[in-house]
Amino acid sequence: MSLSAKTHMGAVCLRVRDLALCTKFYVDAIGLEKLADGAERVLLGAGGEVLVELEQDREAQRAPNRPGLFHLALLLPSARALGSWLAHIRLAGWPLQGAADHGVSKAIYLSDPEGNGIEVYCDRARGRWPFVAGQLRMGTEQLDVQKLLDLAEGPWQGMPADTRMGHVHLCVSDLEASEQFYCEVLGFDLMQRYGDEALFVAAGGYHHHLGLNIWRSRGAAPAPDGAAGLVHCRIVLPDMPSVEALRARLAAAMVEVKEEGAALYFRDPAGNALLLHPLPAAAFAL
Repeated sequence: MSLSAKTHMGAVCLRVRDLALCTKFYVDAIGLEKLADGAERVLLGAGGEVLVELEQDREAQRAPNRPGLFHLALLLPSARALGSWLAHIRLAGWPLQGAADHGVSKAIYLSDPEGNGIEVYCDRARGRWPFVAGQLRMGTEQLDVQKLLDLAEGPWQGMPADTRMGHVHLCVSDLEASEQFYCEVLGFDLMQRYGDEALFVAAGGYHHHLGLNIWRSRGAAPAPDGAAGLVHCRIVLPDMPSVEALRARLAAAMVEVKEEGAALYFRDPAGNALLLHPLPAAAFAL
Protein backbone atom coordinates (compact mmCIF):
# COMPACT_ATOMS: atom_id res chain seq x y z
CA MET A 1 0.00 0.00 0.00
CA SER A 2 1.49 3.34 -1.07
CA LEU A 3 1.57 6.32 1.23
CA SER A 4 -0.74 9.26 0.65
CA ALA A 5 0.47 11.72 -1.97
CA LYS A 6 0.21 14.37 0.75
CA THR A 7 3.00 12.74 2.77
CA HIS A 8 6.05 14.95 3.24
CA MET A 9 9.13 15.29 5.40
CA GLY A 10 9.10 17.33 8.58
CA ALA A 11 11.76 18.67 10.89
CA VAL A 12 15.13 17.02 11.38
CA CYS A 13 16.46 16.86 14.94
CA LEU A 14 20.22 17.06 15.50
CA ARG A 15 22.31 16.51 18.63
CA VAL A 16 25.10 19.10 18.77
CA ARG A 17 27.93 19.88 21.18
CA ASP A 18 27.83 23.67 20.83
CA LEU A 19 24.24 24.89 20.68
CA ALA A 20 25.09 28.59 20.48
CA LEU A 21 27.53 28.13 17.59
CA CYS A 22 25.17 25.91 15.60
CA THR A 23 22.19 28.16 16.23
CA LYS A 24 24.15 31.16 14.96
CA PHE A 25 25.08 29.23 11.82
CA TYR A 26 21.52 28.16 11.01
CA VAL A 27 20.24 31.70 11.56
CA ASP A 28 23.03 33.82 10.07
CA ALA A 29 24.35 31.56 7.33
CA ILE A 30 21.43 29.33 6.37
CA GLY A 31 18.80 32.01 7.03
CA LEU A 32 16.34 30.17 9.24
CA GLU A 33 14.52 32.02 12.01
CA LYS A 34 14.66 31.09 15.67
CA LEU A 35 11.15 29.96 16.60
CA ALA A 36 11.79 28.84 20.18
CA ASP A 37 14.82 29.01 22.43
CA GLY A 38 15.55 26.89 25.48
CA ALA A 39 18.65 26.32 27.58
CA GLU A 40 19.58 23.12 25.72
CA ARG A 41 17.16 23.06 22.78
CA VAL A 42 16.42 25.45 19.90
CA LEU A 43 13.75 25.24 17.19
CA LEU A 44 14.51 26.83 13.82
CA GLY A 45 12.39 27.21 10.73
CA ALA A 46 10.70 29.40 8.16
CA GLY A 47 7.22 30.86 7.97
CA GLY A 48 6.50 29.56 11.47
CA GLU A 49 7.17 25.91 10.52
CA VAL A 50 9.91 24.11 12.43
CA LEU A 51 12.49 22.63 10.06
CA VAL A 52 15.53 21.99 12.27
CA GLU A 53 15.64 21.06 15.95
CA LEU A 54 18.93 21.37 17.81
CA GLU A 55 19.57 19.53 21.07
CA GLN A 56 22.73 20.22 23.03
CA ASP A 57 24.92 17.55 24.59
CA ARG A 58 28.44 18.85 25.19
CA GLU A 59 29.75 15.29 25.66
CA ALA A 60 28.29 13.87 22.44
CA GLN A 61 30.79 12.34 20.04
CA ARG A 62 30.42 11.82 16.30
CA ALA A 63 30.18 8.25 15.02
CA PRO A 64 31.84 8.28 11.59
CA ASN A 65 31.06 5.62 8.99
CA ARG A 66 27.89 4.61 10.81
CA PRO A 67 24.22 4.99 9.83
CA GLY A 68 22.85 8.48 10.38
CA LEU A 69 22.40 11.71 8.48
CA PHE A 70 23.98 12.13 5.07
CA HIS A 71 22.24 15.47 4.61
CA LEU A 72 19.01 17.30 5.31
CA ALA A 73 17.65 19.15 2.29
CA LEU A 74 15.90 22.51 2.49
CA LEU A 75 13.62 23.12 -0.48
CA LEU A 76 13.33 26.73 -1.66
CA PRO A 77 10.32 27.82 -3.74
CA SER A 78 12.19 28.95 -6.86
CA ALA A 79 15.50 29.24 -8.67
CA ARG A 80 15.40 32.97 -7.95
CA ALA A 81 15.20 32.23 -4.21
CA LEU A 82 18.08 29.76 -4.50
CA GLY A 83 20.15 32.35 -6.37
CA SER A 84 19.50 34.89 -3.64
CA TRP A 85 20.52 32.39 -0.97
CA LEU A 86 23.67 31.48 -2.90
CA ALA A 87 24.66 35.14 -3.19
CA HIS A 88 24.08 35.51 0.56
CA ILE A 89 26.10 32.46 1.59
CA ARG A 90 29.02 33.52 -0.59
CA LEU A 91 29.02 36.96 1.03
CA ALA A 92 28.85 35.28 4.42
CA GLY A 93 32.06 33.48 3.53
CA TRP A 94 30.85 30.04 4.56
CA PRO A 95 32.61 27.30 2.52
CA LEU A 96 30.49 25.28 0.10
CA GLN A 97 31.18 21.62 -0.63
CA GLY A 98 29.57 21.31 -4.03
CA ALA A 99 26.83 22.21 -6.47
CA ALA A 100 24.96 20.05 -8.95
CA ASP A 101 22.18 19.97 -11.50
CA HIS A 102 20.26 16.75 -10.87
CA GLY A 103 17.78 17.19 -13.71
CA VAL A 104 14.91 17.34 -11.24
CA SER A 105 16.55 20.07 -9.15
CA LYS A 106 19.41 22.51 -8.69
CA ALA A 107 21.35 21.94 -5.48
CA ILE A 108 24.05 23.51 -3.31
CA TYR A 109 25.87 21.47 -0.64
CA LEU A 110 27.59 22.44 2.60
CA SER A 111 27.92 21.32 6.23
CA ASP A 112 27.12 22.95 9.53
CA PRO A 113 29.91 23.68 12.09
CA GLU A 114 29.71 20.13 13.46
CA GLY A 115 29.78 18.34 10.13
CA ASN A 116 26.07 17.69 9.57
CA GLY A 117 25.39 17.71 5.83
CA ILE A 118 23.00 20.23 4.30
CA GLU A 119 21.55 20.60 0.81
CA VAL A 120 19.76 23.79 -0.21
CA TYR A 121 17.86 23.30 -3.46
CA CYS A 122 14.99 24.21 -5.75
CA ASP A 123 12.94 21.91 -7.94
CA ARG A 124 12.32 22.04 -11.65
CA ALA A 125 8.72 21.74 -12.77
CA ARG A 126 7.68 18.06 -12.80
CA GLY A 127 7.06 18.19 -16.53
CA ARG A 128 10.79 18.79 -17.03
CA TRP A 129 12.05 15.91 -14.88
CA PRO A 130 14.19 13.42 -16.86
CA PHE A 131 12.50 10.08 -17.52
CA VAL A 132 13.92 7.23 -19.63
CA ALA A 133 11.49 4.47 -20.63
CA GLY A 134 9.15 5.66 -17.92
CA GLN A 135 11.80 5.57 -15.21
CA LEU A 136 13.11 8.64 -13.39
CA ARG A 137 16.77 9.31 -14.16
CA MET A 138 18.23 11.84 -11.77
CA GLY A 139 21.83 12.62 -12.60
CA THR A 140 24.68 14.80 -11.42
CA GLU A 141 25.70 17.45 -13.91
CA GLN A 142 27.58 20.71 -13.51
CA LEU A 143 25.40 23.49 -12.18
CA ASP A 144 25.52 26.87 -13.94
CA VAL A 145 26.32 28.82 -10.78
CA GLN A 146 26.65 32.16 -12.53
CA LYS A 147 23.23 31.83 -14.13
CA LEU A 148 21.81 31.13 -10.69
CA LEU A 149 23.59 34.14 -9.17
CA ASP A 150 22.23 36.35 -11.97
CA LEU A 151 18.73 35.61 -10.62
CA ALA A 152 19.58 36.87 -7.13
CA GLU A 153 17.52 39.67 -5.67
CA GLY A 154 18.56 41.66 -2.62
CA PRO A 155 18.86 42.61 0.06
CA TRP A 156 18.81 39.19 1.72
CA GLN A 157 15.82 38.79 4.02
CA GLY A 158 16.35 35.23 5.23
CA MET A 159 14.80 32.02 3.99
CA PRO A 160 11.44 32.49 2.24
CA ALA A 161 8.40 31.73 4.38
CA ASP A 162 7.49 28.76 2.16
CA THR A 163 10.83 26.99 2.56
CA ARG A 164 10.26 23.33 3.45
CA MET A 165 12.18 20.19 4.35
CA GLY A 166 12.17 18.77 0.86
CA HIS A 167 13.92 15.49 1.60
CA VAL A 168 16.31 13.76 3.96
CA HIS A 169 19.23 11.60 2.83
CA LEU A 170 20.27 8.86 5.27
CA CYS A 171 23.27 6.57 5.59
CA VAL A 172 22.13 2.96 6.02
CA SER A 173 23.94 -0.34 6.47
CA ASP A 174 22.04 -2.63 4.08
CA LEU A 175 20.34 -1.35 0.95
CA GLU A 176 18.13 -4.41 0.40
CA ALA A 177 16.82 -4.32 3.95
CA SER A 178 16.25 -0.57 3.68
CA GLU A 179 14.29 -0.95 0.45
CA GLN A 180 12.10 -3.63 1.98
CA PHE A 181 11.43 -1.48 5.06
CA TYR A 182 10.79 1.87 3.39
CA CYS A 183 8.83 0.52 0.42
CA GLU A 184 7.06 -2.64 1.61
CA VAL A 185 6.48 -1.67 5.23
CA LEU A 186 6.20 2.12 5.23
CA GLY A 187 4.73 2.34 1.73
CA PHE A 188 7.08 4.71 -0.08
CA ASP A 189 7.47 4.17 -3.83
CA LEU A 190 10.90 3.33 -5.23
CA MET A 191 11.72 6.20 -7.59
CA GLN A 192 15.27 5.38 -8.62
CA ARG A 193 18.03 2.93 -7.85
CA TYR A 194 21.66 4.08 -8.10
CA GLY A 195 23.43 0.80 -8.73
CA ASP A 196 23.94 -1.18 -5.55
CA GLU A 197 24.95 1.92 -3.57
CA ALA A 198 21.88 4.11 -3.14
CA LEU A 199 18.17 4.33 -3.75
CA PHE A 200 15.56 7.06 -3.64
CA VAL A 201 11.98 6.69 -2.38
CA ALA A 202 9.01 9.03 -2.31
CA ALA A 203 5.27 9.45 -1.95
CA GLY A 204 2.99 11.01 -4.53
CA GLY A 205 5.46 10.83 -7.41
CA TYR A 206 7.99 13.25 -5.92
CA HIS A 207 11.58 12.61 -7.03
CA HIS A 208 12.54 11.59 -3.51
CA HIS A 209 11.51 12.25 0.06
CA LEU A 210 14.27 9.96 1.33
CA GLY A 211 17.65 9.07 -0.08
CA LEU A 212 19.31 5.93 1.32
CA ASN A 213 22.95 5.10 0.68
CA ILE A 214 25.73 2.76 1.88
CA TRP A 215 28.66 4.86 0.61
CA ARG A 216 30.28 5.11 4.03
CA SER A 217 28.15 2.81 6.19
CA ARG A 218 27.88 -0.54 4.39
CA GLY A 219 27.46 -3.28 6.98
CA ALA A 220 27.96 -0.86 9.87
CA ALA A 221 26.28 -1.19 13.26
CA PRO A 222 23.90 1.57 14.38
CA ALA A 223 25.42 4.70 15.84
CA PRO A 224 25.66 4.46 19.64
CA ASP A 225 22.94 6.08 21.73
CA GLY A 226 23.72 9.72 22.42
CA ALA A 227 26.04 10.14 19.42
CA ALA A 228 26.29 13.58 17.86
CA GLY A 229 24.33 14.07 14.65
CA LEU A 230 20.91 12.72 13.77
CA VAL A 231 18.45 12.24 16.64
CA HIS A 232 15.44 11.63 14.40
CA CYS A 233 13.70 12.87 11.29
CA ARG A 234 9.97 13.39 10.95
CA ILE A 235 7.59 11.98 8.34
CA VAL A 236 4.29 13.86 8.18
CA LEU A 237 1.07 12.14 7.06
CA PRO A 238 -2.15 14.01 6.23
CA ASP A 239 -4.46 12.50 8.88
CA MET A 240 -4.90 9.97 11.68
CA PRO A 241 -6.36 7.21 9.45
CA SER A 242 -3.08 7.28 7.49
CA VAL A 243 -1.14 6.97 10.74
CA GLU A 244 -3.31 4.09 11.94
CA ALA A 245 -2.86 2.23 8.65
CA LEU A 246 0.89 2.58 8.96
CA ARG A 247 0.77 1.53 12.60
CA ALA A 248 -0.88 -1.72 11.49
CA ARG A 249 1.81 -2.36 8.87
CA LEU A 250 4.57 -1.72 11.41
CA ALA A 251 2.91 -4.16 13.84
CA ALA A 252 2.61 -6.80 11.11
CA ALA A 253 6.31 -6.37 10.37
CA MET A 254 7.08 -6.67 14.10
CA VAL A 255 8.69 -3.24 14.23
CA GLU A 256 8.92 -1.89 17.77
CA VAL A 257 6.89 1.33 18.02
CA LYS A 258 6.66 3.84 20.84
CA GLU A 259 3.78 6.30 20.99
CA GLU A 260 4.45 9.97 21.64
CA GLY A 261 0.97 11.50 21.69
CA ALA A 262 -0.38 11.13 18.16
CA ALA A 263 3.12 10.36 16.86
CA LEU A 264 4.81 7.00 16.31
CA TYR A 265 8.51 6.61 17.09
CA PHE A 266 10.47 3.72 15.55
CA ARG A 267 13.78 2.87 13.91
CA ASP A 268 14.68 1.65 10.44
CA PRO A 269 16.82 -1.51 10.01
CA ALA A 270 20.01 0.60 10.25
CA GLY A 271 18.92 2.17 13.53
CA ASN A 272 17.94 5.58 12.15
CA ALA A 273 15.11 7.00 14.27
CA LEU A 274 11.91 8.16 12.62
CA LEU A 275 9.02 10.10 14.13
CA LEU A 276 5.78 9.79 12.17
CA HIS A 277 2.79 11.97 12.91
CA PRO A 278 -0.32 13.45 11.31
CA LEU A 279 -1.05 17.06 10.46
CA PRO A 280 -1.15 19.38 12.27
CA ALA A 281 2.43 18.86 13.34
CA ALA A 282 3.08 17.21 16.68
CA ALA A 283 4.05 19.55 19.48
CA PHE A 284 7.69 20.61 19.71
CA ALA A 285 8.32 20.80 23.44
CA LEU A 286 11.35 22.65 24.76
